[in-house]
Amino acid sequence: MGNSSRFPIPDSRFPIPDSRFPIPDSRFPIPFFDQSYVDISNNIMSEFTGEEWVKIRETLADDPTKYGLPKREYGSVVLGSFNIRKLGRVTNRSPETWDFLAHVCKHFDLLAIQEIMDDLSGFQELKGRMGSEFGTIVSDRTGVFPNEPGLGERLGFIYNLSMVQRGEVVSDISFDRTKVLETLARNYDQINQAILPYVDYLKELDQWNSNQLGKRPNNPNVRMPVFLTFARQPFCVSFRIVGHPGTNPYEFMAVNAHLYFGNYISDRRQEFDALMAWILGRFIEHDRAYYPNFILLGDLNLDFDNPTTDRYRIEKQIKMFNAEVRGEANVNFPFLDPHPATNQVLRTNARFTETFDQIGLFNWDQRLPTYKEHSSMGENPRGPDYGVFNFVELFSDALYNRGVSELSLSEKKTFFRRFEHEVSDHLPLWLRLPLPD
Repeated sequence: MGNSSRFPIPDSRFPIPDSRFPIPDSRFPIPFFDQSYVDISNNIMSEFTGEEWVKIRETLADDPTKYGLPKREYGSVVLGSFNIRKLGRVTNRSPETWDFLAHVCKHFDLLAIQEIMDDLSGFQELKGRMGSEFGTIVSDRTGVFPNEPGLGERLGFIYNLSMVQRGEVVSDISFDRTKVLETLARNYDQINQAILPYVDYLKELDQWNSNQLGKRPNNPNVRMPVFLTFARQPFCVSFRIVGHPGTNPYEFMAVNAHLYFGNYISDRRQEFDALMAWILGRFIEHDRAYYPNFILLGDLNLDFDNPTTDRYRIEKQIKMFNAEVRGEANVNFPFLDPHPATNQVLRTNARFTETFDQIGLFNWDQRLPTYKEHSSMGENPRGPDYGVFNFVELFSDALYNRGVSELSLSEKKTFFRRFEHEVSDHLPLWLRLPLPD
C-alpha cells in the first residue's frame, strides 16, 4: 500500500487559530502521482501508458475545477458517491490508476462507494494511498448467498477523520419477514403466475444435475409483479459532521445503495420505491431513530434517460413524500433538477446518457438544503452546491486535445474501452454543505 504522506491534501475549512488545518497555498497544485510508480508501469497491463497518465495529471493540475472536481473550500464539507467498477483485486488496476482514484477520493469528506468486490485488497489499497487521515467501514458481501455462485458485492464508506465521526448504529436495510409474507399473501395469484417458468427451470435443473445429459438449462428471466426483497441490501451507517468548536454537528444516517438494474424498468422502479418507503417510514418516526436525518448516496440505477418525462414521474413521488412529512421536514434530490449554473441535468454515467447515481436528503435539520432553495445552489462557495467530476472530458482533453463530443464514433469506441473497466463507467458525484454553524 502507498505511503499516505505522498498525497497530502491540506484541510482549508478551519480558521487559522486552529493550526491543525492550515489553509493551503493555491499556487502549488496537489500532486497525485508517485513518480516511482511510473518507472515500472511498462511491466503492468495498463489501459493508459505512463506517458498518458502524466498528460492527464498535467491537464487536471492546470484547471481542476474545469472538470468538476470539488476543491477544498474554507468552511465547507463535501459528501459524495462513486461506483468504482468492480473494485476488487489490487492487481486488476495499474499503480497509476490507484494513484488517480486516491487523488479523486481525497477530495471528499464522506464518500459512499459501490461495487466493492469480496476481495478487499483493492479497497484497502485505495484507503492506504489516501492516507491515515481517512477511516473506512464496509459491509459484508450482499447480492449472493454464501458459498453459491453469483456476483455479490460490498458497499463501503471512506471518511475524513478530522471532519466526520462514525456513530454507533450500522446496519443493512431489509424488509422483515412479516412484510414479505403480507406482500406474498396480497399478491399471491400474480406472483404464482410470474414464477411458474422458474419452477419449471428448477425441475429441469434437478434432472440435469442427476444425469448431466444434454445442455444445462438456462435460468429464465422472471418479471416479479411486486417488490419482495432487495437484490443487494443497502448499507446504513450513522455519521456526525463536526463543525467549528461550540457548534452543533450534522447528525444523519447515510444510506449507501446499489439498486438492481434488472431486465425490466419495473425491476428498477420497484427497488427505488421500496427503498424510499423504508427511509420515509424511519424518517417519519424520527423521535425514535438514532439520528433523525437520512442522506441517500448511491447508484440507484434510476430510470432518468429523459429528464423531461422521468423527472415529472419521480417528482410526483417526492412531492408525496413531502406531503406525508408536512411541517419542518423536507425531501430533496438535487440531481433531478438542472443545475442553476448551466441549466443542464448532470449525467453520472461515463457515456453521459443517464443519471443513475443520486444523492437524496431527508432532513429535519433546517440547516440542510431543501428543494425550495435549488435555484441558489452554487451561489456561496461554501455551499450548498452539487456536481460531478467529469474525468471522461479530462481524459479526452489530455489525450486527444479535444472534447468527447468532437471524437469520431470509432475514436469514442476505442476511447471508452480504455478506461471504463480500468477507472470506472460511472462518474463520482458530490454535494457540498457549509460546515455546521
